Amino acid sequence: MIKNKAELIKNARNEKDKQCREILLDIVEKAINSVDPKNAIQKYVQFEREDNILHIEKYDFDLKKLQRIFVVGGGKASGTMAEALEAILGDKITSGEINILRGTKSSFKTKSINLNEADHPVPSIDGINGVKKMLDLVGQAKEDDLIIALISGGGSALMPAPAGEISLEEKQQITKDLLKSGATIHEINTIRKHISNFKGGQLAKHACKHGASLISLILSDVVGDPLDSIASGPTAPDETHYQDAIAILQRYKLWDETPETIKRRLNDGLAQKIPETPKEMTSSCHNVIIGSNFSACTAAKLRAEELGLNSLILTSSLEGEARQIGIAFAAIAKEIHTHGHPLPKPCAIIAGGETTVTVTGTGKGGRNQEVSLGAAIKIGEKMEGVAFGSIGTDGIDGPTDAAGALIGPSTILRAKEKGLEPQKRLENNDAYHFFQELSDLVLTGPTGTNVMDLIILICI
Repeated sequence: MIKNKAELIKNARNEKDKQCREILLDIVEKAINSVDPKNAIQKYVQFEREDNILHIEKYDFDLKKLQRIFVVGGGKASGTMAEALEAILGDKITSGEINILRGTKSSFKTKSINLNEADHPVPSIDGINGVKKMLDLVGQAKEDDLIIALISGGGSALMPAPAGEISLEEKQQITKDLLKSGATIHEINTIRKHISNFKGGQLAKHACKHGASLISLILSDVVGDPLDSIASGPTAPDETHYQDAIAILQRYKLWDETPETIKRRLNDGLAQKIPETPKEMTSSCHNVIIGSNFSACTAAKLRAEELGLNSLILTSSLEGEARQIGIAFAAIAKEIHTHGHPLPKPCAIIAGGETTVTVTGTGKGGRNQEVSLGAAIKIGEKMEGVAFGSIGTDGIDGPTDAAGALIGPSTILRAKEKGLEPQKRLENNDAYHFFQELSDLVLTGPTGTNVMDLIILICI
């Protein structure tokens, strides 16, 4: 999975640090494999072909009583999910439409389900066209039909449907501004839900309007697994309101720059001139979480213990400014080396979640690279027997081709030898080029899954 594993291990300057890096990368691969969407679908979906009964978690569907099965959805993991579902149900699927990450279609084989490539993190016209086809498909569903929605992280950008007079260009602008602002994914999705005809429970409302059953299989990429925020909750009741969306834009000083059509939509919603997003679902609508960051953290902990390390899951709900999270983990590393706290060596400290970056510079990077650079500066070059990495489980960290970055005592040492200035790179939000010059970027390519980020500290 990690394409440059040998080079990352070789970058350490002594055998102890090489061992740390090797252990960390082994744990990362096992954790990401544990949340493979194919495995998750196979775990939660069983089809008794002889009796024609479909079991999905605690829900049973008698296919003898159903006329058609439609499949819709989108996200970074949805291509794998679609392929796995079709392998189980085969020709029982009438048709389907899934929006997947651009450049990944050749990795999947489906017959009944059409895979439509779209863009992330900024939405595109191809994503809009795919959503239109989804809405047309589920709009024909009746009482004796079943709709299966496959939803994963990245679905917010991959399934755009601008509401009212809002243009794609305006949606792109507000998305870019929010991504740079330091807003959390929950806050960003609050805006998305209120300028969309698809998100915030609106897919479910459209799909079930004629009595069809809907069940969503969801791979969570949001802290705490809130159904209304994962991919902006297209099949879940929305707990947020128009006034929340306005407050967020004002909080991050974006309101004055917000396109007039978006302002007008939000103000019309606040004035009750247009309906709120759905606050409740019909009894025929079900949502099932089939994978999460906690699952990945648990797998990481188990692998660390298999390798003989004391291990601790610090949290799977990590949030905060990326560089500050890195600094905090550097402090934990020093605490372990000095006092053997919170765990004695050899040990692994594991965390998961999703940090944010407030962009003030002109460089290139992603939140995981910025976490790692913040840690590298504070760990320095003298603390032997340490490896630290922050890795996006989807293999895509921000607008880069890296999943994250791996650091250790050799990082700052090698940076000095090359004349690099880590603090200046951090201030310019240029972690990507810093780690690229050191060959410390973690390169996986798209992994086919997405359950936020893994942060791992190894001390031996």
